[in-house]
Amino acid sequence: MSQSGLHIALLRGINVGGRNKLPMRELVKIFEEAGCNEVQTYIQSGNVLYRADKTVARGLAASVTDGIRKNLGLEIPVVTRTALQWRKVVAANPFLSEGFDPSTVAVGFLGSRPTPKAIASLDPDRSPPDSFRVSGSEIYLSMPNGVARSKLTNAYFDRTLGTVTTVRNWKTTLKLLELAGG
Repeated sequence: MSQSGLHIALLRGINVGGRNKLPMRELVKIFEEAGCNEVQTYIQSGNVLYRADKTVARGLAASVTDGIRKNLGLEIPVVTRTALQWRKVVAANPFLSEGFDPSTVAVGFLGSRPTPKAIASLDPDRSPPDSFRVSGSEIYLSMPNGVARSKLTNAYFDRTLGTVTTVRNWKTTLKLLELAGG
C-alpha cells in the first residue's frame, strides 16, 4: 500500500477470550460500507489498514462503531491514525532510545488528546516496575512483568484521561508500520 490516503484503525477488545467475536470478513464489510477502500486486516484483534478520503476518514471511528453496533450488537471503541502519524509514533518511542527491551514495550493509542491537567493526574507509581510516558495522543508503556500483571490498564487510562485507550505491543506496532509501507 502506498502512503496516500492510508490509515490504520485499532478496535479495542474484539476476539479476546471468546468475547466480542467479530469475524474479519464482517469487519472488512463494515469498513467498505463506511466508504473505505483496500481494506486489510492484521490478526484477529482489530487492526485494520484502509484507504479513505479526508471526509470519510474524519468520521470513520464513529461510522465503524455504529456499523458494528447495528450489525453485531457490540459496543467497540475505534481509534484511528494516518500512516504518517503511525510512522511518527514509531520513531518517537522514548523507551527504545533508552535501551528498554522492545518485547516489554507497548503503545496506548488514545481516541483524543488528553488535557495537561488529566495527564498530571496519572500516578507514575501505580504499577512498579511499569512506567509510561504520554506524548500527544499516545502513551508509551514499559511493562517488564507483562501486560497481564500491570495496573496500567485501558480502564485506568480511559477514566483518568477522559478518552478511549487501546494498547498494541511493539511487535504489532512495527508490523502495522511495515504493512503500511514502512
